[in-house]
Amino acid sequence: MRITDARVIVSCPGRNFVTLKIVTDDGVTGVGDATLNGRELAVAAYLTEHVIPVLIGRDPARIEDTWQYLYKGAYWRRGPVTMTAIAAVDTALWDIKGKVAGLPVYQLLGGRSRDGVTVYGHANAETVDDVLTEVSHYVDLGYRAVRVQTGVPGLASTYGVAHDRMFYEPADAALPTENAWSTEAYLDHVPSVFARVRAEFGPGLKLLHDVHHRLTPIEAARLGKSLEPYSLTWMEDPVPAELQEGFRLIRQHTTTPVAVGEVFSTIWDCQQLITEQLIDYIRTTVVHAGGITHLRRIFDLAALYHVRSGSHGATDLSPVCMAAALHVDVSIPNFGLQEYMRHTAETDAVFPHTYRFADGYLHPSEEPGLGVDIDEEAAARYPYAPAQLPINRLLDGTMHSW
Repeated sequence: MRITDARVIVSCPGRNFVTLKIVTDDGVTGVGDATLNGRELAVAAYLTEHVIPVLIGRDPARIEDTWQYLYKGAYWRRGPVTMTAIAAVDTALWDIKGKVAGLPVYQLLGGRSRDGVTVYGHANAETVDDVLTEVSHYVDLGYRAVRVQTGVPGLASTYGVAHDRMFYEPADAALPTENAWSTEAYLDHVPSVFARVRAEFGPGLKLLHDVHHRLTPIEAARLGKSLEPYSLTWMEDPVPAELQEGFRLIRQHTTTPVAVGEVFSTIWDCQQLITEQLIDYIRTTVVHAGGITHLRRIFDLAALYHVRSGSHGATDLSPVCMAAALHVDVSIPNFGLQEYMRHTAETDAVFPHTYRFADGYLHPSEEPGLGVDIDEEAAARYPYAPAQLPINRLLDGTMHSW
């Protein structure tokens, strides 16, 4: 069997997605997600100009060799564009291998380690009263874990709070919109939010919160300590992760668990955080961390150091990536949680899939391969629409992490 064709499909059924479809001489096809939020066309060009030409004629069964070829064969290694492109190829090849074997991909990864994949949803609202209603909505849907984000008094907008409660998409304009930020107001407000949520819903519900890289280590330590009475499952991305020693300072001051890694591309980005046990959950994901092959490598390292998975799963991951993530989630021994933001009906139509949600769990497809595809005719009805993520400034105008 040989690869005879590969094509990049860019579509915007509510938001932009980049998909790679690989075709073999036996007519077997595989799909991989190549979406990099706000930089979609960079990955599309990388695939079209640099990757697809070297795929033609290769044996699709040689997944590890192809991964190494694309990684070591590119002198300029790593980075989100390169690793997202490699991820698309790797995921598509696993899809093909499953179809050839007649098995769902998770069976090729060692079979089930659990019956279902626990997922969390996003409860967000401008006010605390309204966010309590949103949390209740997710509980009614059967979720066992909920991320909670609210507006901050005095700020016109806040990360994670959307007009559309179910389908949040932060990439909202062709040129970046600007948000204003006050760390002081945020630190003063957040503990009171979780005090009310925990009082309303009791100790059983898993609660999470995304800081979104906005604090210094000592500020994050202060936040974590103030949230300890409310037993969060994690606080996410408390600080920018370029200075990984900063997480050691957080550890010295709080027992609130820490999750990080959705912007990481390789195992080397999280090696220190994992091996020094500075985090509790690693949030790398299939599409941004080199595909199923490399993501499994990260999770295997994490398992040695009592770090569990908590993969990113926002709407900037297409159903192709979500399908792949579930096959990994259900098979690894150190699974923690899976983020799950539902896609719009338009997106689900473009990407028909057979994974399913029931009683707070997602269940991977039982079909051979990933159990997901792209309807190219439907995709063609939604042309690319430029959209970028916002930027953030302090109240005095200083640029700040968004």
